[in-house]
Amino acid sequence: MHDFEERLARATARIDREYFQLPVFGRESAAYRERQYCYELYHQLRQGWPTGGYHLSGEIDKSGHPVIRGNDLDNTKPDFLIHIPEDMDHNFAVLEVKPITGRLGGVKKDVLTLLAYLEHGQYERAFYLVYGEPSEGKALDYAKAQIIANKAQKRIDLWCHRAARVPAARVAF
Repeated sequence: MHDFEERLARATARIDREYFQLPVFGRESAAYRERQYCYELYHQLRQGWPTGGYHLSGEIDKSGHPVIRGNDLDNTKPDFLIHIPEDMDHNFAVLEVKPITGRLGGVKKDVLTLLAYLEHGQYERAFYLVYGEPSEGKALDYAKAQIIANKAQKRIDLWCHRAARVPAARVAF
């Protein structure tokens, strides 16, 4: 998965406006809907995904997992996992997604989930992808603050996807 960052950038660049912000009947402005965005991101990532090797999985519920118990991993459902199922030695990356309008509590939960998968789930990398126009919310600032507060800025790659049809990019601290 040496090219995962390139794959992520290409996939986000193919996300159209209606998946980036869902039009809502009776409202002038569209709404950020994380699940809608994640479904489309999953679809775009799967385009050209290599066969064999690492799998891309979405929202795998880890409750009841025979190996992952306790350690802040119970009852977690990360947005995406890149791993080889049935092989704890090949857990490549965990990815959480949040709209720019996300609340502080959700950002905190996501950062703690990412850290737990790095520390106890044997994942090599963690990505936090915030999508949306930065002027519309504080989730990006919250994510930065939480990652820094948890002294994890070198362990979690923070990415921002600012607009539909443009690639997401890593955020520098």
